[in-house]
Amino acid sequence: MTISETQEILSKSVADTHALAGRIAAVLGPGAVLALHGELGSGKTCFVQGLARALGVTQAVQSPTYTLVNEYAGSLPLYHIDLYRIRDEQDALNLGIDEYLYGGGITAIEWAERAANILPAAAWHIRFRPGQNENERLIAFKPGKTT
Repeated sequence: MTISETQEILSKSVADTHALAGRIAAVLGPGAVLALHGELGSGKTCFVQGLARALGVTQAVQSPTYTLVNEYAGSLPLYHIDLYRIRDEQDALNLGIDEYLYGGGITAIEWAERAANILPAAAWHIRFRPGQNENERLIAFKPGKTT
């Protein structure tokens, strides 16, 4: 999969969302950061579950809303961060987010807008919106800038 510009995909099911995450995982390398945006229930965690599966993670993947960070071992480490319960970039830095942003794994951040000013320029931004039907999601993604 070659991704060089913003694209929007209609996911009609959990399986579609997992498959899209798998295609994106195939082009990511160590240090990749995915900034996930969308309301509660819009598909962010579902996407991370597909990402984890594609990376060979065997553990169940759940939203880290209360733990803030979950780490998973796969072909690359997967760091799943949820910033819903923080206020701003300083809270994120106090959490130690910078160690994940510049680490050797793939970092997926739900509610990434709460740390927008500290995300690397190369971060991918992925936006989730409900579709017309209950199981549909519109998923727009934009690869980060490369230097």
